Amino acid sequence: MYEAYWELSEPPFDNSPNPKFLYLSPEHEEALIRMVYAVKHRKGAAMLTGEYGCGKTTLSRALLQRLETERYEVGLLTNPSWNAIDFLREILYQMGVDTPEKGKVELLHTLNDLFYRNFTAGRDNVIIVDEAQLIEDEAIFEEIRLLLNFQLDDRFLVTLLLIGSPELRDKVRRIRHLDQRITIRYHLNTLDHQHTANYIAHRLKMAGQSRRIFTDEAVRLIFDFTRGTPREINNLCDISLLIGYSKRVREIDEKIVAEVIKDTVGVV
Repeated sequence: MYEAYWELSEPPFDNSPNPKFLYLSPEHEEALIRMVYAVKHRKGAAMLTGEYGCGKTTLSRALLQRLETERYEVGLLTNPSWNAIDFLREILYQMGVDTPEKGKVELLHTLNDLFYRNFTAGRDNVIIVDEAQLIEDEAIFEEIRLLLNFQLDDRFLVTLLLIGSPELRDKVRRIRHLDQRITIRYHLNTLDHQHTANYIAHRLKMAGQSRRIFTDEAVRLIFDFTRGTPREINNLCDISLLIGYSKRVREIDEKIVAEVIKDTVGVV
C-alpha cells in the first residue's frame, strides 16, 4: 500500500528469508563465511545457532546462492517434526528421490547410493536442517550422526548443517557422539544500536530508497523496543511506514514509532 508514497520498488521489511535483503553485520558475515567454508571444504558437520528472529534462515538462503548448482546437490529440510524413518525419506525427497521404501536399512542403502552416485558425477552432497531445535525425537539426532559415516578414506560424502535457536546447542550437547563430530559452529546474536540503524538503511536501499526516512530518535526507540532483533525490527518498521503513509508525513519520527508500539503492547 505504501510503496509508491515512500518511493520504494518493493516492501523493504517483509519477514520472508529473501537473501537480497540480507544485512551482513560482522556477526552475520562471520556466520556465512563459516558455513560456506564448512561446505566447500567438506567438514562433515556444522551448526549455526542464534536468537529467534536474528536472520538464520535468511543466511541459509544466502549460502545456497553461493553454492554452484552444477557442483552441489542440496537437500533443505525446513519442518523437522518427523520420526527417524520420515527424516530419512524427507532427505531423499528433498534431494530428488521419491522412494516407496519404508524400512530404515533400505532407506540408508538408497541414501548411500545417492551420495556415491553424486560423488562419482563430481557433485557434493549437502543437507541443511533448518529449525533443528524442533526435533523432538532423539533418534533423529542419532540418524544425523550416522549420516556422517557415509565417507571415503579421504573425505565425507555429505556435509550436514544444523540451524536453530539456542535450545539446539543444549540438545546436541546431550548427544556426545554427535557433539564431537560438529567441527564448525557459530552463535548469532542480536544487532547493537549502530547495526540496527545500518540494517534499517540497508533494507530501504535494497527496496530503492536511499533517502533517510527514520529519524535518529525513531531508530533509537526501535532499537530499545526490539533489542536489535531483525524480525521485530521488520515488524515495527513496516507498520511505522504504513502509519506514516496514512498521516502523509515525510519522515518517521519517534512519535509514530511510539504509536505503533502502543498499539502492539498497549503501553509505551
